[in-house]
Amino acid sequence: MTGQQVRRAMVKLVKRQSHSQRMLWLTPLLALLLSLFSGSVLFFLLGYPPLQTLYTFFVSPISDLYGVCELIVKASPLAMIAVGLSIGFRANVWNIGAEGQFTLGAIAGGALVIYFPDWDNALMLPAVLAMGVLGGMAWAAIPAYLKTRFNTNEILTSLLLVYVAILLLSTLVHGPWRDPAGYNFPESITFQDAAVMPPILSGTRLHAGVLLSILVIATGWVILSRTITGFQLKVAGLAPNAARYSGVHSNQTVWFALLGAGGLAGLAGMVEVSGLIGQLQPNISPGYGFTAIIVAFLGRLHPVGILFASLVLALSYLGGEFVQIRLGLPLGIAGVFQGMLLFFLLASDLFINYRLEFRFAKSTGWIILDIKTWSRPLNW
Repeated sequence: MTGQQVRRAMVKLVKRQSHSQRMLWLTPLLALLLSLFSGSVLFFLLGYPPLQTLYTFFVSPISDLYGVCELIVKASPLAMIAVGLSIGFRANVWNIGAEGQFTLGAIAGGALVIYFPDWDNALMLPAVLAMGVLGGMAWAAIPAYLKTRFNTNEILTSLLLVYVAILLLSTLVHGPWRDPAGYNFPESITFQDAAVMPPILSGTRLHAGVLLSILVIATGWVILSRTITGFQLKVAGLAPNAARYSGVHSNQTVWFALLGAGGLAGLAGMVEVSGLIGQLQPNISPGYGFTAIIVAFLGRLHPVGILFASLVLALSYLGGEFVQIRLGLPLGIAGVFQGMLLFFLLASDLFINYRLEFRFAKSTGWIILDIKTWSRPLNW
C-alpha cells in the first residue's frame, strides 16, 4: 500500500455479537500496564527518575521476607472484604459501605474485650471474631432494611453510614472507652493475649488472620461456583426478570448479599485490630473498605482473581510508604495509583463488548482490517 494509493484511514468501534472472555481477563492487565506508564509520567513531571521511583514503589517493599509477609498481611483484609462485595455486585446489590461495616466489626469485637477484660481463655478469640461478624452484619442490615422496605438506594445509605461508624469509633475512644492509663491518648485498653491473633512466622507480623482470608476465598469460590445460591445470584444480576420468574425473590437476594458482605467486612475489621493494632484507635483502616471495591472489580468478581488483585492493591499501600520514607513523596501517592488503576480498568472494559475495526481507503476502494482476535463468547 503506497502513499498515493491511500486516501484516508478510519478507526471504528464495532459492537461484538457476544462478550469477549479473553478481554474480560486481559483488560485488568492492560489497566495495570497503563497505570504503570501513567505513574512513570507522573514521577517524571514531579522531578523523580521514573524507573528508579517505580522500582522503589513496586519492588523494594517485597525485596525480603519481612516485606513479603507485610504484603500478605495487608492483602488479607482486602481479600476478605472484596469476596463479600463480589457476592452482592454479581446480583446488582451495590454495597459501598464496607468501610463502615469494617469499623463496626472492630467496635463490636472490641466491646467484648473492653467489658470483659478478665476473660482470658481459649474461647475469647473465637468470641471476638464472632462479634466482629455480627457487628458488620448489623451495620449492613440497615441499608438492607431500607432497600427492601422503602426501596432506598443502597449505594447512598451504605456510603453515608461509613461516616457514622467512623465518628462512633472516634467518640468511643475519646470518651467512655479511652484507656485510663493511656496518658489521655484516644485509644482503648490493650487487648489481652487471648484476644490477639496468634503469630505464624517469628520476626514478622504474619498472623493467623491470613489463614482466615484463605478460608474465606475458598468458601466464596464454592458458594459462587458450586452452589445453587451462587447460580441464583448470577441470574439475579444478569436477568432480574428471569430470576423472579424462576422464584428468586429480590428481597432475599438483597438481604443475603448485604449481610454476607457486612459480615466479612466486620470479620476483616476485627482481624485487623486483633492481629496488628492490638487496641481500638480512631483510625484503624487506611481505607480498606473502599479499596476492596477496586479489588473486587480488578479480580473480576471471582475469588481467585480477587486473591491476585488484593496483592496488587496491598503493594500500592506498601509502595506509598516506601516512596514517602525514601524519596519524600506524599503518602497519598498510593491513592493516586489506586485511582488510576480503577480509571483505566473501567476504560479498558469497553473492549469486552466492542472491538476495533481499521479501515483504509484506497483508490480501488475500502480495505477493512477487522480485529476479531478476542471475540470468544463469555463463559463464567
